[in-house]
Amino acid sequence: MSQPPAPAIGVFVTQVTPLQQNCTTVWCAATKKAAVIDPGGNVDAVLAEVARRGLTLDQIWLTHGHLDHAGGAAEMRDKSGVEIVGPHEDDLFWIADLEEHGRRWGLPDARTFSPDRWLADGDELRLGDTRWEVYHTPGHTPGHVIFFNRASRFAQVGDVLFRGSVGRTDFPRSDHQALLDAIVAKLWPLGDDVTFVPGHGPVSTFGEERRSNPFVSDAALRSAPRARPASGPA
Repeated sequence: MSQPPAPAIGVFVTQVTPLQQNCTTVWCAATKKAAVIDPGGNVDAVLAEVARRGLTLDQIWLTHGHLDHAGGAAEMRDKSGVEIVGPHEDDLFWIADLEEHGRRWGLPDARTFSPDRWLADGDELRLGDTRWEVYHTPGHTPGHVIFFNRASRFAQVGDVLFRGSVGRTDFPRSDHQALLDAIVAKLWPLGDDVTFVPGHGPVSTFGEERRSNPFVSDAALRSAPRARPASGPA
């Protein structure tokens, strides 16, 4: 007997804040329940697009606690009534300083908050009929997580990996080697065919980055240690 098709997902990306962060909305095609991943700002625009597409916002998911990813989470929770889920609790110190960082970067609407649920490696999230796996991927920040939908071969990886680069590790409690280890141990085993949306910049696949990324391609990792990026998207 043939198996029923896996639940389909939908995805749209809204670039938010002056740092052009990829606020990613994902949803279950069957139920139209949606999660907004990393609402760093421009909350009204994101909510308007969710409504225009006939979706029902069900959850807010956070990959990490940086301002451009989490600065609008409190506002979105207030306006929608849905829960904030994530990141890992090791990013508490970033979330606690959101208001200070907002003033520094000209984003005065950023507010500190307490997530309704912290996430840990191996957790699973349900969104309508779809299942999402959570992987703890420290390095860029100590509490960074990514979200993976196995059925659709799709991941939202925040600032762990970009097309042609990796996340910056010049922040407090960043760790460059931990970042590389997380990419190799957590992302690559998910499969070369996985399409991912990064926190900034264009979409890519894990396979393409294994072939061509100057920091984490298979060839780069076999060669002498590479210098960490002095600057990057975030």
